[in-house]
Amino acid sequence: MHENSTISLTPTRQHFEILDGLRGIAAIAVVIFHFMEIAVPDYNNSFIAHAYLSVDFFFCLSGFVIAYAYDDRLQKIGTMAFLKLRLIRLHPLVIIASVVGLIVFVLDPFSQLWMKYAARLPLMFVASCLMIPYPLVHERYFNLFHLNPPTWSLFWEYIANILYALVLVRLRNKWLWALVGLGAIALYFEAQASGFLGVGWGGDNFRGGGVRVAFSFVAGMLVYRSRWIIRHPFGFAGIGTLLAMVFIIPYSNTYNKIIDPTIVVFFLPLLVALGAGATLHNRAKAICRFSGNISYPLYMIHYPFIWLFMSYVEKQKPSLTQMLVITAAGTLLLIGLAYFVFAYLDEPLRKWFRKKS
Repeated sequence: MHENSTISLTPTRQHFEILDGLRGIAAIAVVIFHFMEIAVPDYNNSFIAHAYLSVDFFFCLSGFVIAYAYDDRLQKIGTMAFLKLRLIRLHPLVIIASVVGLIVFVLDPFSQLWMKYAARLPLMFVASCLMIPYPLVHERYFNLFHLNPPTWSLFWEYIANILYALVLVRLRNKWLWALVGLGAIALYFEAQASGFLGVGWGGDNFRGGGVRVAFSFVAGMLVYRSRWIIRHPFGFAGIGTLLAMVFIIPYSNTYNKIIDPTIVVFFLPLLVALGAGATLHNRAKAICRFSGNISYPLYMIHYPFIWLFMSYVEKQKPSLTQMLVITAAGTLLLIGLAYFVFAYLDEPLRKWFRKKS
């Protein structure tokens, strides 16, 4: 969840504010989903069981925005300048989130798990800051980045950005179509093998992340290059509702291996096209702007507090009602924290780095 449609665009270029708003909806859904994974571990009983598909939406949206922003500019600014811009946009929050993750892990009042890994904690922190996959903590699902698990998708986002600058930007659409076709086939195979597409985040499902980004990022590029910007009268509320409906589709152990790739291949690119062509009413502009501003910091800083919630649940054994109250309150507090991080840490840091570069 990684892309902001305002990044490095000239003032004359269109700003897809509704896409900013949709990114925020997806980020909030991820936070609620992660709380619910602890409160109701069985996806069959979760009301938001498909929110892991937010990542595929992020990848698709990123491909669209990167192509929109750089297809005509990359040759002029150069590959290294492009990669520097991407680092300035994305990496401050990687560092911030790693620091938050380290602090919360060590100061967790409900668990002393960090002591088991104290000797390797510096290496864990460095790997998190440099985005080097380091699956280590088996007690917590063997995440690629334990201090801040969502970094796994940023790892693949970086890979996609590098490949875009070196290869994809130069490919004609017919080759992109070939890649999308192969990516779609790979998605269906991955879903068959894993049972669903909520993969890529752990040492034992690493491959799935590459499959997910390979299809969705290139599909997003094609949405832009093919000018599939679908004009319609429905505003942010209408498109946002369509996106939210994806996340609340009931989970099915039997059919999920078909449901997931079908949504990713056919529906999510359509949502990006609809979002790019939607009519933004004045009353929704502030909502979309706020939603876009908090989306990336919310995605990046929330998970250490999910670990805290998990430790609390393991030790205190709260009731489901208590856990749902914490989920609601925690989500609101994390949105507030995300805005603070955006306004007082991430944005100032990015402005400083842009001046220095």
